Amino acid sequence: MHEHDMTKGVEPTPTTPFARSMVLPQWRLEQVLRDLLAGYGVRAEFGTRLAGMRPGEDDVAVELSSGEHVSAGWLVGADGGSSTVRKLAGVSFLGVTREERQMLLGDFRLDGVDRDWWHARRRSGGQRLSLVPLPATDSFVLQAEIDESDGDVEPTLATYQALVDDAYGRGVVTLREALWTSRWRYNERMVDRFRTGRVLLAGDAAHVHAPAGAQGMNTGVHDGINLGWKLAAVLDGAPEPLLDTYEQERLPMAAAVLGLSKELLTRFAWFEDSDLDAMSGLGITYRGGPLSPPWDGAGPHPGDRSPDALCSRPDGRPVRLFELQRGGDWTLYRFGVGPLPDVAGVNAYSIGSDLLDPHATARTAYQAHDDELVLVRPDGHVGLRTQDTAALTAYLAAVTARREGKDD
Repeated sequence: MHEHDMTKGVEPTPTTPFARSMVLPQWRLEQVLRDLLAGYGVRAEFGTRLAGMRPGEDDVAVELSSGEHVSAGWLVGADGGSSTVRKLAGVSFLGVTREERQMLLGDFRLDGVDRDWWHARRRSGGQRLSLVPLPATDSFVLQAEIDESDGDVEPTLATYQALVDDAYGRGVVTLREALWTSRWRYNERMVDRFRTGRVLLAGDAAHVHAPAGAQGMNTGVHDGINLGWKLAAVLDGAPEPLLDTYEQERLPMAAAVLGLSKELLTRFAWFEDSDLDAMSGLGITYRGGPLSPPWDGAGPHPGDRSPDALCSRPDGRPVRLFELQRGGDWTLYRFGVGPLPDVAGVNAYSIGSDLLDPHATARTAYQAHDDELVLVRPDGHVGLRTQDTAALTAYLAAVTARREGKDD
């Protein structure tokens, strides 16, 4: 038996003002995202399938299952592991599928275990079973390994109850209601490219792996954030090769996540404290990538996640750096009281005049010196560190320069 205290090792820190771990039901997350989209005037259309597509030099002609035809500048396939977009684009999905190794998953209302802990046990045949409470609900996530010795079981309430009884003993844990059930087959695959012309892939359409560690959603969100700001920049006139950096940065991350989820799947205890940083994604870095110039100083390097810090306005109002970085824009910090560079399209702040850092939390987080410039990308990763304004201008020109003839 293995149990993990849900509150241990996940407390906020000065540079990360939120818990490193959160378990959220998919239905709740979807509700949050739909509400957010509605705030931007966007409506998600359900029950609509892609029936065909014809990529061209300047657009992608799309046919929907309803018979409607749409012309789009770009097509992003985020349509899951069996992605129609990926198949129609002819992109290979490399990896392995093993029918003999499966897992039953589900959300359940149940009695018999403490909601303050994550629980993992082995069944009589050595197969693992876990129960993880979902915060702000009265339900648990249940994951149970099954293999050839279990036969061809169906994901019914009776099946799950039998698996729990095998792990805990009859009458210890009672499943009262199944809210959602699913079967996972051992499937570890990823594409060999994230972009082909005007078609791009993200999330499970680009990579699938074990559910251990809950990395699927996190990785897909990172894909979306990385692609989102770059696609917006290209639509605003940035050079199209910027989209090539999406694959260059995200493909290695997807490969690393496949390795992490595979490692977690082979363990009995899925919730080791040492896994929290890796599982949280806070350590993801694009160091050495095409948008991350070398840096031989201390502190976060170009490509690393930018840290947070609590500062204050000159009138004493508190403000966090993360608050200033919301909105999908570039953010520039200058340490010290010198003048700020006048750079179009960048929100610039002097940490010394615009922002006060009385306890040196920002300076310590970045390990920055006076007159240093730190440029943060729209996705929250450090883009550049320099003391040379010309280097800053050149970097932004290379990444975001508007194409000649692009209308304002």
